[in-house]
Formats: sequence, structure tokens, C-alpha cells
Amino acid sequence: MKLVYTSVVAVMALFFVPVSPADGLPDLGDVSATVLSPLDEKKIADQIMRSVMASDDVERDPEIQDYVQQLGMRLVAASSDKLLPFQFFVVKDNSINAFAMPGGVVGVHTGLIVAAENESEVAGVLGHEIGHVVQRHLARMMAQQKRDSIISMATIGLALLAARANPQLASGAMMSASAGSLQKQLDYTREHEREADRVGLQIMADAGFDTRGMPAFFEILQRGTRFIDGSAPSFLRTHPLTTERIADVRSRVEQGAYRQVQDSAEFQYVRAKLLANLGPARQAMELFRNNLAQRTYTNEAAQHYGLAIASLRANDVATAASELIWLKQNASPHAMFASLAANIEVAKQNTAAATRLFQQGLEHYPRSRALIFGYAEHLLRLGQTDAALNLVAENIDLYPDDPYFYELRSKAYTMQGKRLLRHQAQGEAYVRSYNLPRAVEQMELAAKAGDGDFYQQSIVEARLKQLRLLLNDPKDRG
Repeated sequence: MKLVYTSVVAVMALFFVPVSPADGLPDLGDVSATVLSPLDEKKIADQIMRSVMASDDVERDPEIQDYVQQLGMRLVAASSDKLLPFQFFVVKDNSINAFAMPGGVVGVHTGLIVAAENESEVAGVLGHEIGHVVQRHLARMMAQQKRDSIISMATIGLALLAARANPQLASGAMMSASAGSLQKQLDYTREHEREADRVGLQIMADAGFDTRGMPAFFEILQRGTRFIDGSAPSFLRTHPLTTERIADVRSRVEQGAYRQVQDSAEFQYVRAKLLANLGPARQAMELFRNNLAQRTYTNEAAQHYGLAIASLRANDVATAASELIWLKQNASPHAMFASLAANIEVAKQNTAAATRLFQQGLEHYPRSRALIFGYAEHLLRLGQTDAALNLVAENIDLYPDDPYFYELRSKAYTMQGKRLLRHQAQGEAYVRSYNLPRAVEQMELAAKAGDGDFYQQSIVEARLKQLRLLLNDPKDRG
């Protein structure tokens, strides 16, 4: 399944049917004179994120998630719409692609990060996608279509993952779109592409990246010489490149001041981690060993880190530990190394050492979700539920919208046999996963559990009432 813009467009064809305003979006009036409002785009974005959160194709690794989100928000901070609540997520897909949707939802394929030769190339693609969003290209295109088509955009979240949930539906959608009529209506126009290029270049420059990264990556895609696993560059199908367009971008870059930008350590380590998780573990180990032997790399530490990650996948703990020693002796300390060190001790079943390394790591990197989650999971494996709950309580305010904190709570309360608190925590996890129906179900189970005190029962009942109102009121439904 390819979670790409083209598949979204294809599946959307099945949903372009009349929908009443009561079904979730307000009456938008004459679409020839208006576009999707920010509120409408927010509703669409929430439905997209609901499907994203439910997908097995979305990368859950917090270190990879955090890197892309931080990179994206660095670029957004340099854009003309700093207040738009952008959300970036990573798709586990080896094809080279990125896509933007209404409401500031931007997806990036792992294949794009792996294919990029430097961080500015990734920033160039993200800057381009942010350009589409801040210029409201999708809304402007949809404004040229019928009112029902705009309202049906609210189903785009389902379209994102329909290929996985219902292959027959996706297959039919792709066939129905083969004629190209819908694609012609929704594909970005050449002017939209040029505008996104111009805006993206300015965002890159203002964010401190090397603007040469954008035309360089476009040229790589156009040559088609760096496909991964034989996959074609999906980005070309959704963002058609021409020689003139690339020349225009390069001309604009050459008019600006030359800037050489060094990649962040996070980019190098995240890219290595993605490579380490590609294909068979032993094959990944051989890749890094060959790179080190032939000195075909831009960052030696990233190669040793990738080899350590691949070795852990292969249950070769000795090699992983050896590579960690090299990193400690030759590279600057990093949160990803601290997490690696603790996980190596977990793999060795060295409980005391793992506990100590998780604690030391969090002392140096208190905001690292990888360390927080890893330590909480470690404590739960040891049956230390109170310690795990305390750890979550101490850090949950740092990431109030992360559902996994609540899932950890639910696991701990399940182990303690506390039914009300278990279902309450799982309900809050579903709220943050944009799944109100499941959230209401869990809160109902919490209300009926019968093992909470008066205070806990009151909180659950009040929250249940609130969630039911949100679920049943189309105006408030995300």
C-alpha cells in the first residue's frame, strides 16, 4: 500500500457524492466565490489524522517522528503562516514521496529521507509542500468544483488508508481514476508548482538551509537514478517536473547568496536508522560494513550507529555493543546513543544496567520520548507499575497530545487490576488518536467498572458527557 497523494485522489473518486451540511461540515455557499475556511480545513485535517493514527503504515518510532516534526516546524516558523497548526508524520514506504493536505497535514515517506544526500534536500521538499499549504492550493482548486465535492473532502482521511483496510475498494478506486478526469481536476497546476517552489525556496532560506538542496533533489528525481527497491519516484507523478521548472528554481537559487549548511546530527542518525531497518537485518549490517570499509559516507558516526541498530535487529548484541563503544569514543554524546545504550542492556537482559542507563539518559535528555517510553516499558516488564505511572505523570505534560502516554497508563492499571482507571486512560488515548467513538466506548466501560472512588467516578462521568456531546454534535466533530 502506497500512502501517497495519487492514491488519495483515486480513492476520493468513490466519495464524491452529495453530502448534507449536517454530516459534518457547514454550508459553504457558492464555491465559485469562496474556498475552504480554516475551520473546514481543520475538520478535514482531524479526519486525516484519525486514519493516520490507526494505520500500521505510519512510522511510530519517536526519534524518527520527532526529527521530522521538528524539521517541519523549523520551516513553518519561517513561513508566512506561522499560526497554522501543521502536523507532520512519516510513512513507512520506500518510494520517494511527500504530500500535503488541507489543514497543514504533511506526510513524508521514509524513502525520501533515505534517498536524500543531505538535509537541505529534505528541507527543500518539505518547504515545497508547506508552500502548497500556505498558498492554499488545494482549497483554491476545490473552490472551482461543485459544493458537494468540497464537502466530500472530509472523507479524505479514509481515502488515505482505504488501500490497506479494503484492498478491493482501493483497486476499484484506482481503476475508476484511470481515465484521468479527476486527476486532471485535482493535480496541482504548473502555476501552483512554480508558486510552491518560490515560496518553498524563501522558507528554506529564512530557516537557514542551503537552497541548492531543492533543485539538486529535483534533478536526482528527474534522472531517476536513485530509486529504492525498484520503486519509481512517486513525487514526480504528483508534482510533475519539467526542465524549465528546474531551470527556474536553479536560476532563483543562483541569484541568492551562497550558503553552505552542515547537516544536523539528527538527520544523519535518523537516515542511518531508517536504512538499518530496511530489509533483512544481516543485509543492513553488511551495507554499513561495506560503507565503512570503502569510506563511502558523509558521516562516519552515522554508519557506526546504523550498524549498531541493524545488529540489534539481528540479535547480534555483541556487535551492537562494540559499535556503541566506538560512538562513545569518537562522536559527541547524543540522545539517540543514550537510548541505544539502554536498549543494548535490555537485550542482554541486564536489568540493573538498563535501569541505570535509562535514568542517566533522562538526566541528560529529559525531553527524549524514546528514553521516556523505553524506560516506562522497561519498568512495566519488571512489574514496577507504580514507578512506570510516576514516570508517565512526570512527563505527560511535555507531550499532552501523545496517545502513547495514556496507553502506558492503561497497561499499568491493567496490571494493577484497576478497571476504571484502565478504561479511562485508554479512552483518553483514543481521544488523542482522533477516534471519538472508541473513546466513548472506553469511558462507558470506565463508568460501569464500579471500582473507583467518588472522585474518580465523577471525573469519568463528566468526561463521558463531554465526549458524547462532541461525538453527537456535527459542528464539533473532528
